[in-house]
Amino acid sequence: MKADVIDAEHASRVTKVDSLLPEIPVLNADDVQLVGDPELITVSVGDSAGSGLATCRSVPEDSPRSSWQALTEHRLELKLAGPEPVAAISALLDQWEVHLANVARKSDIETAAVIARPSRDTIGSAELLQHGFAPVVGIAVRPAERLATTGPVTTPGVRIRPAELGDLPTAVHLQLELQRYDAQFGMTTMRAGAEEMVTEELRAQLSGEPTMWIAELYGQPLGMVRVQLPDQAFWISSCVNAARVGYLSSLAVAEPARSSGVGTALANHAHQVLEEAGAEVMLLHHALASPQSTPFWYAQGYRPLWTFWQRRPAVR
Repeated sequence: MKADVIDAEHASRVTKVDSLLPEIPVLNADDVQLVGDPELITVSVGDSAGSGLATCRSVPEDSPRSSWQALTEHRLELKLAGPEPVAAISALLDQWEVHLANVARKSDIETAAVIARPSRDTIGSAELLQHGFAPVVGIAVRPAERLATTGPVTTPGVRIRPAELGDLPTAVHLQLELQRYDAQFGMTTMRAGAEEMVTEELRAQLSGEPTMWIAELYGQPLGMVRVQLPDQAFWISSCVNAARVGYLSSLAVAEPARSSGVGTALANHAHQVLEEAGAEVMLLHHALASPQSTPFWYAQGYRPLWTFWQRRPAVR
């Protein structure tokens, strides 16, 4: 089966599965360094076929991105066609295993094999599990509520205000607390110098237009939310079928204030800000195995869009 036929059939099938998926998604970050040349893997199984673009990318340990991935990440971008896509994905995974055995450092925890799959396209999930992959990170989507005009529902005792430079220590503490929690589920890696990296990142954000807010519960700062407005979220906009995309970077609530309404108040405020900026949809990343973030975000109107299956180390 020719490559253009696989591309067209895959795009048609995926957009039927989920109307918010673009025909040609781009899930690659701009600030990662590609290692070596991409390799195209193709398979044919009866009347079905598949192609996978195998790439390797790396980030330095002192980069803020290193907190969110292994230092070396091997990815496979899949396209499937034909009446037996499960057989095609199984054959692709087998071929990729051979490729990884030749290029990945064995038993190195700083390597990861990653496959991004449309969350509603569940074909091949069992095969991924059989190859040792787990669904680790999700991109969730929330369409804007264009009919909502009264603003977010208020929570008694909670005041939300723009973050100021004097809030930097509080914001750093909350962000690090969130990253330590998510590290349990493979979403983050706590690096040496994490506090310094987070401090510089948040300091830079506080120096621009307001995109970070603090929640005070009866006068005590116990939560924060960070967003990227549509003009800033271009890096992720190509993974969803929408013209203007807002991104919710992080939401953190101090442990003593959880289940108090602080998180919901912050989420409602972020949604209002993004909608007023013209966002058609909001996106965020979250740890799929987290017993807190997954139910919380889906209660706020989000639903799965992309699932990142990961195996770390890439080759055992």
